[in-house]
Amino acid sequence: MLTRLVPAAAAGVVATALVASPAQAATPAVMFTKVYYDSPGSDRGGNTSLNGEYVVVKNTTRKAIQMEQWVLRDKNGFKYRFPRFTLKPGKQVTVRSGQGKDSSTTLFWQRKWYVWNNTGDTAGIYRGSDLKRIDVCSWSRGVWTNCK
Repeated sequence: MLTRLVPAAAAGVVATALVASPAQAATPAVMFTKVYYDSPGSDRGGNTSLNGEYVVVKNTTRKAIQMEQWVLRDKNGFKYRFPRFTLKPGKQVTVRSGQGKDSSTTLFWQRKWYVWNNTGDTAGIYRGSDLKRIDVCSWSRGVWTNCK
């Protein structure tokens, strides 16, 4: 399970603290809740396998968020630009790597190969208006991670 950590730089401490700073204590407006980065079976690039790789992001606010032009990306620079899409208050959307038809709960990256590295990667989500990073989720090994 992933834990968001904050460096402890105050008072000469060289360690990692488990307590969030005030700036990081606030829940992001849109946050990752899950990344399933190693789809079931062998990675041969079939669309079913590609769609077994996905991220889930949630609107943590009480307001609808227009996601058009927001960006989802990995550490290698693969980018998914959200289409015209409204994420309703408290709701989640799944972004699948492969091809398919978008709906109110699932969006498709329309890729023909995998995005997320099974051995470790970082997912970031950036606001469309100024590309400010809103949330990030990193992992090392396994199949999936809760990004809470």
